[in-house]
Amino acid sequence: MAGAQMPPGWPIRRRYRHGWWDPGRGPCWQWGSRTFVMGIINATDDSFSGDGVADRLDEALALTHELTDGGVDIIDIGGASSRPGAEPTPVEVERKRAVRVIEAVRAELDRTGADVPISVDTTWAEVAGPAFDAGATVVNDITGFRLDPRMAPLVAERGAAAVLMHNQRGRPHTDLIADVTAGLKASLQICAEAGVSSDRIVVDPGFGFGFGVSQNLEMMRRLPELWALELPMLIGTSRKSTIGAVTNAEIDDRLFGTAATITAAICAGIDIVRVHDTAQMAQAIRMTDAIVRPAR
Repeated sequence: MAGAQMPPGWPIRRRYRHGWWDPGRGPCWQWGSRTFVMGIINATDDSFSGDGVADRLDEALALTHELTDGGVDIIDIGGASSRPGAEPTPVEVERKRAVRVIEAVRAELDRTGADVPISVDTTWAEVAGPAFDAGATVVNDITGFRLDPRMAPLVAERGAAAVLMHNQRGRPHTDLIADVTAGLKASLQICAEAGVSSDRIVVDPGFGFGFGVSQNLEMMRRLPELWALELPMLIGTSRKSTIGAVTNAEIDDRLFGTAATITAAICAGIDIVRVHDTAQMAQAIRMTDAIVRPAR
């Protein structure tokens, strides 16, 4: 899909009137109307959740069908593990894995008529560029464009949308919300200087990235404070170690703990939840939306 038209991205939520606009289809997402769901395909064998498919395309396509049957709104594909303590993945290996899976998933989505965009989970422009050519239209960067100085200019040039995550790993702690806000503002400044419009940006406070159990729980309680940034927000709590610490559940037995965190996040006004078990989470998401986001 080299040269494919890029959708212009994600404008801000709630009292702001905009939605995500795709030139080929018109308005698709309206912030505040409901919770949107990001499903996950890990194109690696080193996933913390044990569900990595590496470059095994048959497994990736089976998972694609599982995600679309579960009603996902976007599929996030990454070729490198971001779990604590993971060995760094060589960029060329990450690129090969991610691009191969993105190409296959994009072709399958097009074949089945599934109206689902793809995001590439990477910190490197060297991966994001070929991923855009392969059919991704969003980059999900766990460093918030603060690692690779080429990433923001690439996103601006290609007209892609972006999820900017705050990552506290290796940084000193002061106040949790102050730390998250400062990190996200630094990322937003990088975007502004590169020409990435704010209406193409979603922010992520970085649950589990450099924060301990008590800090992650505090983050969940204080999510509404981050709306001062006036940008749509994504959170990824699915199966993470904080849930295991609180519930004493193993990774493959954190379904209800995950449901509790996403329910709390939706009540706090979160726009997108990034989850593994999309079909199982759909009921919790739909029920919570019915309570806190009644149809207008």
